Amino acid sequence: MSADAIHQVTHALSARLERALKQASDPGRVFIGPLDDVKAKSASLILFLYRIAPCASLRNREHRVTSSAPPPPVLVFRNALPLDLGYLLTIGDTREGASEEIRLSSLGYAMRELNVDPDLTGPEVGNETAHISLDVLSLEDMSRVWALFPQVNYRTSVAYLVTPVWIDPPLPEPAAARVLQDSLSAGHVDAEAGHV
Repeated sequence: MSADAIHQVTHALSARLERALKQASDPGRVFIGPLDDVKAKSASLILFLYRIAPCASLRNREHRVTSSAPPPPVLVFRNALPLDLGYLLTIGDTREGASEEIRLSSLGYAMRELNVDPDLTGPEVGNETAHISLDVLSLEDMSRVWALFPQVNYRTSVAYLVTPVWIDPPLPEPAAARVLQDSLSAGHVDAEAGHV
């Protein structure tokens, strides 16, 4: 993927959650960003990227990408950066004194959507595959994430891990074609006839 891989994956994940809201007949939307953002108040679901970490199992590997373009059929990136992205999916703010019950249904639809089809693929993510899995956060880790937002009351949340998300270096300049035959031709040009 390119340098904007984090952006691409986040928006592809958000699109999947929007689809789940439609299945739940929830007219709301998905907000991408921190839970205490003013714009998050009207959202049904909030998607917050709380952790970006190197993917330990792929850290020292080359990133091989099958190309649909002309040769080479496989691109090899030697200094690519494989990442694990940690997201917190939280039900949106409810009206003062209202219950979370309606939002819990939307969260359930979202979780089903991500579980039934756990891969982000296609042009939205650079024609690569990033796997989505439910991540287990300990009570202590969840408390640390929520501590980032001291003005926000706790709401039901689940964590997801998306991996691998590759940030590849720029493509190198294409190499010149190899010289297969070395020859030099010389002759006399007839200016009137235009022949050699």
